[in-house]
Amino acid sequence: MNSQFPSSQLIINNDGSVFHLHLRPEFLADKIILVGDQDRVNKVAAFFDEGSVECDIRNREFHTMTGRYQGKRITCISTGIGTDNCDIVMNEMDALANIDFRTRTEKERKRSLEIVRVGTCGAMQEDIPLGAFLVSVKSVGFDGVLAFYHDRDKVSDVPFEQALVKAIGYPEKAAVPYVVSADPGLVERIAGTDMLRGCTIAANGFYGPQGRVLRVPLAVPDINDRISAFRFEGQRITNYEMEGSCIAGLALHMGHKAMTVCCVIAQRKTEAANTDYQPRITRLIQTVLDRI
Repeated sequence: MNSQFPSSQLIINNDGSVFHLHLRPEFLADKIILVGDQDRVNKVAAFFDEGSVECDIRNREFHTMTGRYQGKRITCISTGIGTDNCDIVMNEMDALANIDFRTRTEKERKRSLEIVRVGTCGAMQEDIPLGAFLVSVKSVGFDGVLAFYHDRDKVSDVPFEQALVKAIGYPEKAAVPYVVSADPGLVERIAGTDMLRGCTIAANGFYGPQGRVLRVPLAVPDINDRISAFRFEGQRITNYEMEGSCIAGLALHMGHKAMTVCCVIAQRKTEAANTDYQPRITRLIQTVLDRI
């Protein structure tokens, strides 16, 4: 018999739901779409089969809806911005799937979830156009979250991260980056033949950590030029976003399949941006729903 998870480790609300998500185990599907924006959950659910919505639950930045799309049972959850929030979502989703809330013990038979993050990003290479759909074959975590879990090297591409640190003059006192691969089968299914693929940095901030300068100067002023010039075994850094690394890393640790796909809304090399990107996001959502 597995030892029990005490209430200080796994907080279960009085209604039997997990602490932050306020979601009960029966409402979690095996196919998950993660979005950052709470309102984007409604955009996903707008495609659900009529009358199929099982739950519509909100708490803080976390908004969850479970329903069916063309008969497929799907849960959509908003994470808010950042890998710290994704640490919460990934752990609570895994608890819902693989811990018996009644006995507080790990289930013998594990569920493996399919998790696709749908988001927005900024391109780091001139040949990537605004509006493109870009799949993260690898996620580079600038956030440090994975280092708090045992054996982070087991799920990381250590040679890639070592080469990147050396090439870009990574700030000495910052958390060492980690590099995690997306699930290859999920990438093939979602990306198909019509999406770009690349290596994505998940930054731990929107301004300085992504090389933006307002009133406070950067530790490495030309870090974005160094990042865009970096090459490792034919791979290059294609874009910035803010959540994918934690999702990919914890998914591998937990036995789930995960990947990130983003719509490009900013071009960092040409300094262009598109604020009217919602129609492209809607198109991306429907494409992911078709393929998940």
